[in-house]
Amino acid sequence: MASAWQSVQSMHQWMLENGDKRTDPWLLVYSPMPVASIFLLYLGVVWAGPKLMKHRQPVDLKAVLIVYNFAMVCLSVYMFHEFLVTSMLSNYSYLCQPVDYSTSPLAMRMAKACWWFFFSKVIELADTVFFILRKKNSQLTFLHVYHHGTMIFNWWAGAKYLAGGQSFCIGLLNTFVHTVMYSYYGLAALGPHMQKYLWWKRYLTSLQLLQFVLLTTHTGYNLFTECDFPDSMNAYVFFYCVSLILLFSNFYYQSYLSRKSKKT
Repeated sequence: MASAWQSVQSMHQWMLENGDKRTDPWLLVYSPMPVASIFLLYLGVVWAGPKLMKHRQPVDLKAVLIVYNFAMVCLSVYMFHEFLVTSMLSNYSYLCQPVDYSTSPLAMRMAKACWWFFFSKVIELADTVFFILRKKNSQLTFLHVYHHGTMIFNWWAGAKYLAGGQSFCIGLLNTFVHTVMYSYYGLAALGPHMQKYLWWKRYLTSLQLLQFVLLTTHTGYNLFTECDFPDSMNAYVFFYCVSLILLFSNFYYQSYLSRKSKKT
């Protein structure tokens, strides 16, 4: 037992000492403990929230949701712009790009974009809280909790160890998708009169799936080519995206194809 605890301490110390010195001083980056605490709190809210709301009326969050969703659109547009413009100015390769750990203006700009992307994943945990307060418990699926809970760890690691390089491809695609997604949610929050303009929800799920297919292809390619970017990270992203393809494909089938077949 003592040796196991020593191994944990040793791993924790390694994680602290081997991060990107540029990003270590930034909020929530230096140690994994704050993010781990947020994750445990998140799971606690997912477990206890529906129980606490069981005998209460749903909370009217219309104004909050309108502000929140359109604020997330603005943040997503900002991050997309930073990833795109900084990568172009830096002459990034879209096939294989090592991390630039220098303190040059462009390297720091890309690192800051990666940090904002990580922090946006912390903010997005509010999606779950809003579902609980509105008693939309059917939305608290394994896919939802898995995706939100794991992304904060994934991008904590990105901000701490790989703030740049081809990590930007994930941020670029995801911020584009989230611009579309939060635009949809923002319009939906305006009220029932907007439903006739939101026929494209099905295509939003398709866009999310396309994103994961592209990232799986990209990281899979880099696993078999010479690229000065950690294969361990490429392998993790590859299998993580495969898991999301399976989960989102099941969601798409259950939400659209299965319902359609039942109606006919």
